[in-house]
Amino acid sequence: MSKMSSSAKYLYRRRRQLYDQMIRVNHSGELAADRIYWGQMLVLKNDPKHCPVIQEMWDQEKHHLSQFEKLVVKHRVSKSLFEPLWSVCGLALGATTAAMGPQAAMACTVAVEDVIAKHYDNQLRQLIDDDLEEHKQLIETIKQFRDEEQHHYDTGIEFGAQNAFAFKLMYTVISNGCRLAIKIAEKI
Repeated sequence: MSKMSSSAKYLYRRRRQLYDQMIRVNHSGELAADRIYWGQMLVLKNDPKHCPVIQEMWDQEKHHLSQFEKLVVKHRVSKSLFEPLWSVCGLALGATTAAMGPQAAMACTVAVEDVIAKHYDNQLRQLIDDDLEEHKQLIETIKQFRDEEQHHYDTGIEFGAQNAFAFKLMYTVISNGCRLAIKIAEKI
């Protein structure tokens, strides 16, 4: 790096910072999502209608988490210091909403996945604006995961999320909590 021009050094540092932030926050979010679906499955494991749907979404979240685990190592990104908190809060949120009933579990899914899909859209815009070709691999990963998160949102709607007791309140509290967690995980 010592033979690079000052503008090349700046670009390298900026891209490094961008990857650190994106991979750390995405890893944190996928960890929390994995735990949310785990909590939902603990409570709804005997529900013949919702269990297979939740399991399918959980399997995708496990894959997302696995891919971000690999990206953390590949790009030498430090994980969020709050990783234990994301894990515990995700599990508690999933189990609590599922205990309120399947529609509340789906309301949780809708609130979380809506925020995450929009968050991934913002990241895609940043990467494309910086250099489409340079970030091609990460862009493809995030696009795929964004589409799957959007499908989870659509599934939650299909399975009655909006019929949950106090849906609007639940949606507001959970989505704002997700936004706050994103801001924290981007930095720490």
